[in-house]
Amino acid sequence: MRSRLFPVIATASITSIVTLFAASRLMTSNNGFLLPETNRPLPVNHVNYSGTASAAPPASFEIAAESSVKAVVHIKTATQAKIITDNSMGDVFSQLFGQRQYYIPSQQGSGSGVVISPDGYIVTNNHVVADASDVTVTFNDRYTAKAKVIGADPSTDIAVLKVDGDSEMPFMEFGNSDDVKLGQWVLAVGFPLNLDATVTAGIVSAKGRSLGVNKQRSVAAIESFIQTDAAVNPGNSGGALVNTTGQLVGINSAIASPTGSYAGYSYAIPANIVRKVVNDLMKYGAVQRAYMGVEYLDSRSASPEDASRVGLDKTEGVYITDVRPNSGAAKAGLRKGDFITHINGAPVNNQADIQGQIARFRPGDNINVMYNRGGRSLSASVLLTNLNGTTDILKGNASGRLLGASFRPVTSSEKASYGIDRGIVVTDPGTGSFAKQTQMQKGFVITAINNSPVGSVADLQQILSGSGNVQIAGFYPGIQGMYYYGLNNKGSE
Repeated sequence: MRSRLFPVIATASITSIVTLFAASRLMTSNNGFLLPETNRPLPVNHVNYSGTASAAPPASFEIAAESSVKAVVHIKTATQAKIITDNSMGDVFSQLFGQRQYYIPSQQGSGSGVVISPDGYIVTNNHVVADASDVTVTFNDRYTAKAKVIGADPSTDIAVLKVDGDSEMPFMEFGNSDDVKLGQWVLAVGFPLNLDATVTAGIVSAKGRSLGVNKQRSVAAIESFIQTDAAVNPGNSGGALVNTTGQLVGINSAIASPTGSYAGYSYAIPANIVRKVVNDLMKYGAVQRAYMGVEYLDSRSASPEDASRVGLDKTEGVYITDVRPNSGAAKAGLRKGDFITHINGAPVNNQADIQGQIARFRPGDNINVMYNRGGRSLSASVLLTNLNGTTDILKGNASGRLLGASFRPVTSSEKASYGIDRGIVVTDPGTGSFAKQTQMQKGFVITAINNSPVGSVADLQQILSGSGNVQIAGFYPGIQGMYYYGLNNKGSE
């Protein structure tokens, strides 16, 4: 029995020894495991760090945070209680049934702001100080002072304040928001939830965003937000969006949230737009809005049928639906059917892109426009104008401010949409006699006064200058029916 088992055991032992020897030689010669498909060693590496690899240095926010919190201020506002009379039913109904009155109690609010000059000029959001009767600013060192509202622009949601002081104030320098890149680290600095100065960090997650929030206060809203995931909460409005070198690249303005508090995304007005609006308000008392003179189809709001019909789904750029006669665009040769692809070298694909580029220029400036026509790439120099079609600088009261309120003519697209030939839009009722007597709301379209058609601010001024009691007729876009307001012009500001 043993004689039979011995050859089997000997054979198995020899086979095992030979196999182990061959395997050890194979592993030593190849120094790795072999892939049967490629006969190449697996790319397995140790995870220790030798210090020889080239790697990006970790982001540091210390210097930017320390400098920026000194230039960001806490803004507190107070609004006096007031009684509003509803004149929407017209004078006849008011005489028969009496006017409806509503009591609005006093209110308090808060936000943030950024000091942009050593002599105390501060930029914040328009919605932070809108309708406020008292504005107080508190600095990071607890110094508190009253602030004066120098000017505000609801279209971009920017306001400028001024604080007087005996010494120079810490301020923040503007950066170039065009240089902001996706994935770039940024800081959000402000006073959220009535806390002390707070710094949060995030990255730029998108550019050229439009939310429609500014349309709540302006029918000519301009939005081209920088989107970040830096945590921003109520109270951060008007605060700074800062790059890692401590420069101001945006003014925080809004959050996208189903709850009203931070839910992942925040939005800032680009610094290049902010700087232009601030300079206009400080120099002219009114924002110098520039226009090319084109109407276009926005890819974000266009229906699939419209996009397919004009080829918007196959061609990059913004499709021109109309060019206003004698405008800068018309004189430069642009026409319906062209696709605007670039403005001053920056690509444009939607309304936010175009608004973001044009908003930084004034009437009288020339811009380079690249466009696609029938598959050919062309370029033109376009002279920008104001709404009146001129390059005149419109200052303060001359820009359509009467009785404490601001107005502008309706655009050609609004005429077509509303089915009217002329009219003017109330861009800001203000707080003067116009607002107090009529309680008219922003966005109201005035079509006639005392049955005389109104097509310009000059028409309005001429009628008001020769009348005492006037009846203003018009409508609110999106609401059926005409509205009538009474106004006694004599003795008004």
